[in-house]
Amino acid sequence: MSRRLTIGPFNRVEGDLEVTLDVQAGRVAAARVSSSLYRGFEHVLIGKHPLDALVIVPRICGICSVSQSAAAAAALADAQGLEMPANGRLASNLILACENLADHLTHFYLFFMPDFARAAYRGRSWHAAAERRFKATVGEALREVLPARADLLRLMGHLAGKWPHSLALQPGGTTRAVTASEKIRLLSVLRDFRGFLSRVVFGDSLESVGAIGCRAELAAWARGRPADFARFVEIAADLGLDCVGRASDRFLSYGAYAAAADGPGAAAGHLFARGVWHGGGRPLVEQLISEDVAHAWLFGEQALHPAVGETRPLTGEFADKAAAYTWCKAPRYDGQVAETGALARQLVAGQPLLRALVAASGGSVLARVSARLLELALVLPAMERWVHALAPGEAFCAQAAFPAEVNAVGLVEAARGGLGHWLRLENGRIAGYQIIAPTTWNFSPRDANGVPGALEQALAGLPVADGEEVPLLVQHVVRSFDPCMVCTVH
Repeated sequence: MSRRLTIGPFNRVEGDLEVTLDVQAGRVAAARVSSSLYRGFEHVLIGKHPLDALVIVPRICGICSVSQSAAAAAALADAQGLEMPANGRLASNLILACENLADHLTHFYLFFMPDFARAAYRGRSWHAAAERRFKATVGEALREVLPARADLLRLMGHLAGKWPHSLALQPGGTTRAVTASEKIRLLSVLRDFRGFLSRVVFGDSLESVGAIGCRAELAAWARGRPADFARFVEIAADLGLDCVGRASDRFLSYGAYAAAADGPGAAAGHLFARGVWHGGGRPLVEQLISEDVAHAWLFGEQALHPAVGETRPLTGEFADKAAAYTWCKAPRYDGQVAETGALARQLVAGQPLLRALVAASGGSVLARVSARLLELALVLPAMERWVHALAPGEAFCAQAAFPAEVNAVGLVEAARGGLGHWLRLENGRIAGYQIIAPTTWNFSPRDANGVPGALEQALAGLPVADGEEVPLLVQHVVRSFDPCMVCTVH
């Protein structure tokens, strides 16, 4: 029996997402992922002064606005040839890390785990606890998570003035110096958040969690532990989430937290190294990135590097493009599908547990979600070190003039993965601006060769029962990538 299912719009997602599944003999034979809202930020930027990008691009998204600011600031710094003073690098890392960790927490508790409280899982040994703990809007975990998240974001207030849409991140550093007494306040915020993570999320010290090295160790660690990561590990084992959601197993990271090479996996000036992982690590070559629009509602005939790319929506008589089904372009690395995100970051950085999980079953739901939770344990200690390293009284920001004409790029790691801004200036104004967001990589459509994007590959082969109109397993796979569709087509 063959049938077609269209699922969407998804709830608990930023923006509009629609997934079409071709089901044959009880399994997904093919999937098409559609980003159905066009926004046009890249057009808004044309003709503006370069610094206007710092005001405009954070408005792409209210969840990851700092990441957009960081990428824009990096592109502007590249255009100016600026080097940040040490304080500026440390403060910038703290601001970005604060948003990323808050995002990890939001994804796990508000977007991902509520699906396990659904009535369809009633009868599973873990369901009653999952419903009590994670049910949307009323789960008891929210009474602990939301205050803890708000308390963490006090760090953003100290360093960036506000969140979202702060102007604190600049090409040469940050706008606000930190005093010795404020360092104490920052450490107090991080101490409180460490306590929450140790008590509620992990039920163990962050260092012990970060040291888990293989699947057997993870299972032994989680067994009987009254903490939320352990609850997820139990659920994932029961539902087989370690064996579903595999895409190309090619992973890309731009490197996270520049000039903070002070921890495991540090290389080339990043806390988590830059590179590509496909059964082994190799350097990332930015020039090998391209975008294909064969299946997007956009003009274009060939894949282009974003430095010379364009975003021209089809309208009027041109809107009828038979092969098109999304506003999302198809980013490719060296012509191949690549996945990005916390899992990619940690694979490139060499995190033992995640490399073991991927070696066993590829990029799975278990591996993606575990990567985000592990980053909570891995990044917070680095943040503590960065605060200690701040030097009150020394410079936090450098300045320089913009050249009249230049091509520049800013690459950062948002919570969801690699975020790139490509900038072209002519006559001192923005003449070109292209953005590839993490969800653009992961929710890519087919390319000109007909190769599906990462999520489309990850959905293929999933079982769909007769009469099942919104398959839960499909939802788990989709949410493991944490879709942010407003960023996807900005």
